Amino acid sequence: MTEAQPPQPLLTPRFADALAYTVELFGADTRKGSTVNYTAHLLGVCALVLADGGSEDEAIAALLHDTLEDKPQLVTPELLTERFGPQVTRIVQACSDTEPGYAGGPKGPWRLRKEVYIDHLPSAREPENRVALADKVDNARAILADYLVEGEAIWGRFTTKSREDQLWFYTSCAQGFRTARAGGFLLGELERTIAEIATIAKAHRATES
Repeated sequence: MTEAQPPQPLLTPRFADALAYTVELFGADTRKGSTVNYTAHLLGVCALVLADGGSEDEAIAALLHDTLEDKPQLVTPELLTERFGPQVTRIVQACSDTEPGYAGGPKGPWRLRKEVYIDHLPSAREPENRVALADKVDNARAILADYLVEGEAIWGRFTTKSREDQLWFYTSCAQGFRTARAGGFLLGELERTIAEIATIAKAHRATES
């Protein structure tokens, strides 16, 4: 009678490698308009993916989901595939709103990039949407927390500097994820957070009129 083999760990040295690579790439960066280290966002997205039952590939992609957008001079799809495999690369590409082959420099118009991103959500695969959804949840939570403290000043940190543009984008993303029938707790968390942001925005609109 052979001994039962112990279960394989969900996270292997590949994940440790991705974590070290994340710190190497983003450890000196801060979140837009704040002094918070950017790795807080990447780790937060990864934690949400794992809490939602994501695989190791999804967790790695969560750590690296901004590489092709923000570090294109250092990271290419070919490099990601060689180091972490094709599934990680597919997820990271699906989470990016830049054109394929983007190598740095000015990005396309904000609204057009976001519309293309939103349009692909209903047809994206479950692993891609899980990581993308976790990204939006973590970002929306950060917006809500800062909105409660800083008020309308927070919108100046975004490309369009528009409260309405950001509300449109996050609401449209939530609709796209719902159309895709994204499962788990993340969609409800995103919708709840967006609703809180919208409630605060409504109160600010009332004081502006």
